Amino acid sequence: MDIPLSSPDITELEIEYVTEALRTPNLSLGPKLAEFEARMAKFVDVKYAVAVNSGTSALHLIVRALGIKDGDEVITTPFSFISSANCILFERAKPVFVDIDPTTLNIEANRIEERITRRTRAILAVDIFGYPAEWHKLEQIAKKHRLKLIEDSCEALGAEYKGRKAGTFGEAAAFAFYPNKQMTTGEGGVIVTNDIELADLCRSMRNQGRVDSDEWLEHQSLGYNYRLSDINCALGIAQLERIEELLAKRERVAQMYNMRLKDWQEVRIPFSSSEVKRSWFVYVVVLEDRYSRDNRDKILRELRKRGIGCSNYFTPIHLQPFYVEMFGFKQGDFPVTEHASERTIALPFYNNLSDTEIDFVVQNLKEVVSNL
Repeated sequence: MDIPLSSPDITELEIEYVTEALRTPNLSLGPKLAEFEARMAKFVDVKYAVAVNSGTSALHLIVRALGIKDGDEVITTPFSFISSANCILFERAKPVFVDIDPTTLNIEANRIEERITRRTRAILAVDIFGYPAEWHKLEQIAKKHRLKLIEDSCEALGAEYKGRKAGTFGEAAAFAFYPNKQMTTGEGGVIVTNDIELADLCRSMRNQGRVDSDEWLEHQSLGYNYRLSDINCALGIAQLERIEELLAKRERVAQMYNMRLKDWQEVRIPFSSSEVKRSWFVYVVVLEDRYSRDNRDKILRELRKRGIGCSNYFTPIHLQPFYVEMFGFKQGDFPVTEHASERTIALPFYNNLSDTEIDFVVQNLKEVVSNL
């Protein structure tokens, strides 16, 4: 049996919508872009959405639109996909890391204030693996210190924190639509916000600094080619029409894993809470403390030999080579992040994973671990 780590959920509806877009002269900056943005804003429950070509681009434009610049500091987490810190570096600001909560794996909100300096301009928190950060605490800290609050919800479309949807807490939020996400546009992302000036600025910067009144070759400011084509948007519209179905499918797969692994003492399954609705992005278990990184890596290699897609999630950002070179980070700087990272295993996770396939994954995982 060959089981990939992830797989998009594409039906005839998506194929139909993309084909329709291909039959028009509007392959970029056309009506599908506006429709996708309107539908996305409605789903998240915000006023404005600005579609771009990746979650990374969304984060970059938010950082730039908020005026974060050379010499500024932004507090964020070292346990995330690298773009959540890179987007700060794009504007020559400095990411200031705060270690994570060992249970949720999100940034430890209670340790943020000790890292705030006169240069701090924002907090950029991540909803790791689709589990929302402590947004009420983060809102209080940001308000107290007059900081901007940025939501990296790239992994959390459809998640909720205490009844509020991910994407509604900060000045702006980013979602991403890579094929392993809850929904996909192939490649793509979106900025959501209730701030019209921020939305307009991001809309201009994604399109080479043009504004609606400009001629095609007139540019009001510095911008980028971060556009998302109407082809991608057509795919996204179809996926949004199915979004509740997609989220429910992922919930079903996650709960099947939970049932099979909850009483197994060798791993910790993903944390859950009554006040948080997780939107399942990946299914990551954490090996118990007695296992080492070498143990984990042996498990990954053996599972792959057996045809099971798997991975570690994530390598600590502060230990990525160019962060070590740039800032002098070293092993031990953020011990909770490092401890979790050395023991994470992402198991195959996608909408149409069958009971038989999940049984195969779990059986082989238990067998491989017992063989250690």
